[in-house]
Amino acid sequence: MLHFKRLRHLAVGLLIGGLLPGLASAEQTLRIGYQKSSTLLTLLKARGTLEQRLQAEGIRVSWHEFPSGLPLLEALNLGNVDLSADVADTVPVFTQAAGAQLTYFARETPSPTAQAILVPADSPLKTLADLKGKRVAVTKAAGSHYLLIQALAKAGLSFKDINPAYLIPADGRAAFENRKVDAWVTWDPYVASAQRQQNARILADGSGLASYQRYYLAGSDYAKAHPKVLQQVYLALREIGQWTKANPQAAARVLGPLWGNLDSATVQQANARRSYDVQPVSVDDLGEQQRIADAFLREGLLPKPVDARAVTLYAPATPQ
Repeated sequence: MLHFKRLRHLAVGLLIGGLLPGLASAEQTLRIGYQKSSTLLTLLKARGTLEQRLQAEGIRVSWHEFPSGLPLLEALNLGNVDLSADVADTVPVFTQAAGAQLTYFARETPSPTAQAILVPADSPLKTLADLKGKRVAVTKAAGSHYLLIQALAKAGLSFKDINPAYLIPADGRAAFENRKVDAWVTWDPYVASAQRQQNARILADGSGLASYQRYYLAGSDYAKAHPKVLQQVYLALREIGQWTKANPQAAARVLGPLWGNLDSATVQQANARRSYDVQPVSVDDLGEQQRIADAFLREGLLPKPVDARAVTLYAPATPQ
């Protein structure tokens, strides 16, 4: 009898030992790329919301920060991350031109005042036409890039009439602070921070120029293989977006330290200009994407025409 028990224990031990490697390999990791301006996913990260939602599915979450949207979507296309936090509407146009296989799965409705052309408070620049011949800092492929194109066009100018300095936000801020550039085109929370900390003046924001929608994307292979994960992320984004607008002070307490120890008033000012209204993406929503693509093509910034509607869309189930 004792011999039999020992054999049974040995068999169970071998069985468990054989199963555990399979169970370990079955655990999946959702790799999320984000930026400092990725408010909603930053809040989800800080609160551990996605980890809680996906734990029951045996999925862990890893987070990877990028300086701006273009390198983030390049990493997504290369398969280095599975899902992208929100990027400005311009960024997918560039990656689409490069042949990226990406899937739109959510968007934030327009926030046109959340990006702006900034000048120092004592700058002689008063109108958009005054940008002619000036050195202007802008992040390539960002929403602010399109805003600058549209602003110049409104003034009867083009990129050939200015001296663009393509800088990521941190470098753009430094150049602006040190008067290495005459103007800086950026987005919140950098706009609010420059207004409050440097007394920057808004020469123009996106009103009537660029609606500034932000899109969430996934690698197309990942989207096909894991639609339930996208659904969970979509629902979490909707919920945190609604919470952020309803609780501006509480959101600021979380975001301030993560955004370089910004004070609550600055964070709230930035968030007040963002819609944080998360919705599905339909083909009809991509009209401005086409205008963006056409504008960049005219400026010689895209290698070929882009059909902005020739993309893959994921349709999440939206709560009533």
